[in-house]
Amino acid sequence: MVNLIIDNKEVQVPKGTTILEAAKKIHIKIPSLCHHPDQTVKGNCRICLVENEWGKLVASCSTKVSEGMKIKTNTKFVRDTQKGVLELILANHNQDCLKCDRNGNCELQDLCERFNISNNSLDENIVEAHEIDDFNCSIVRDYSKCIKCGRCAEVCKEVQNVDVLAAANRGAEFEFIPRFDRKLHETECVFCGQCIKVCPVGAIYEKSSIDQVLTAIDDDKLHVIVQIAPAVRVSVGELFNLEPGSIKEGQIVSSLKRIGFDKVFDTNFTADLTIIEEGYELIGRIKNGGKLPMITSCSPGWINYVEGHGEDLLEHLSTCKSPQQMFGAVSKTYYAEKLGIHASKIFTVSIMPCTAKKFEANRKEMNSYGFPDVDAVLTTRELGKLIKSQGIDFANIEEEAFDAPFGIASGAGAIFGASGGVMEAALRSVYEILTEEELKEIEFKAVRGMQGIKEATVNINGSDVKVAVAHGLGNAKIIMEEIRTGKSEYTFVEIMGCIGGCIGGGGQPIEKTKETKQKRMDALYKIDSNKEYRSSHKNPTITKLYEDFLGEPNGHKAHVLLHTTYKARKF
Repeated sequence: MVNLIIDNKEVQVPKGTTILEAAKKIHIKIPSLCHHPDQTVKGNCRICLVENEWGKLVASCSTKVSEGMKIKTNTKFVRDTQKGVLELILANHNQDCLKCDRNGNCELQDLCERFNISNNSLDENIVEAHEIDDFNCSIVRDYSKCIKCGRCAEVCKEVQNVDVLAAANRGAEFEFIPRFDRKLHETECVFCGQCIKVCPVGAIYEKSSIDQVLTAIDDDKLHVIVQIAPAVRVSVGELFNLEPGSIKEGQIVSSLKRIGFDKVFDTNFTADLTIIEEGYELIGRIKNGGKLPMITSCSPGWINYVEGHGEDLLEHLSTCKSPQQMFGAVSKTYYAEKLGIHASKIFTVSIMPCTAKKFEANRKEMNSYGFPDVDAVLTTRELGKLIKSQGIDFANIEEEAFDAPFGIASGAGAIFGASGGVMEAALRSVYEILTEEELKEIEFKAVRGMQGIKEATVNINGSDVKVAVAHGLGNAKIIMEEIRTGKSEYTFVEIMGCIGGCIGGGGQPIEKTKETKQKRMDALYKIDSNKEYRSSHKNPTITKLYEDFLGEPNGHKAHVLLHTTYKARKF
């Protein structure tokens, strides 16, 4: 352990701790911008400068503590320097905060309040930047807001292994841009949105569909329905200052009905449907010598990644659409038929924790009998903005239930939002379908948690079935290489594009701490444990859907509506 003094207060921390982290232990918050708790030290912004015992300024984010060190974080010299650095950043930053996507939730804005900066003291505010990159359907990059911290490039390269963003130029021209100065849609970008989650300002944000949705609701000729993904209900509360992991399913339903949606449905219903189709597909591959391991296809960020980086592995993908797209397909066919409404008059909205879902909904192959499965996708953050814009007191609104016929879902559908959830849901159903026996222990805890790659072996009818779960595309690459080299012994693999799965999706509220993802995950397992049905194949509404409309699982009609094909992305 190392002993030091910060602002005349003694503190003891492990060797290797930075001054910034040591100060946090005694509740001193040193200002920072490029620093992120989940990333490496960069030392780009220099706003975290503090004064040592020799009167010299050092960067607290990158300077390790030493025995007997004496640090001052709040002298006039330190404050004036930090304020000067902040003003230099502001001098090349678009300060039109009212129009900014991060207004009210911006780290730069918070620092301006801390240093009592209401307008820049420098003579001019000169912003020289590229045009706004909004040429794709998922993510917008506004270079006039970029503070060159490098967080986006690091998460893209080190966590997601996509590496489309890089530092370019020197001096005043220094910036982080897509390689070769291309637009995002011209790169291998998978639109996972993890760059949005780490950006401290409003330089990267999702492309909003709120106006499109409100216009549809106001159109009397349209029947507007909405589905809610499992991860949304355990995270949206954070946007209303509620505890992370708060389960707000009923409040979301009430709010959406008040906004004007004709019906509010649960994506967990089609998560159950996905498990039935995926489970029978896996059983078919095992029995008929199909391509193994079979890899899940629920995560659009992962699908974009494997299409761009794994053309040789596409045969391993399940042909199932994601729960979002299955819901859209059923809404434009089965649901339209039941209501006697033409598919063109049904406007289907998804509320998802994921920016890549916007890309997925816009895929040409995602249509049912000539109509898009899903017409518009809102992220969790957009849902929060929509509710606030309607003047709804979300924290206190009365709870309401999902509408029929897509309102009943199993606990297996709920855990889809957590890394390992799809695997666990599949194992519950595949085991019981193949053995014709009830599981004595329905929870497969070996595939739960935040470990990057998890493995488990399940004995089914005397045969060991080895499975794996990976989350984050960097971990996905490891699994891909094992399959390529023939080292993989897996029968079934779940891959989610974002760390933690959907609970850490690019459209989720910006996490303030590392523990937030875990709290969201725990909440999904709580929903599961309280459900009447905990296996997808036991959901009675799923059984009725097959009896009334789809026929047999993995049959012809199910394949036409609920399955698709994937192809290499060329750049």
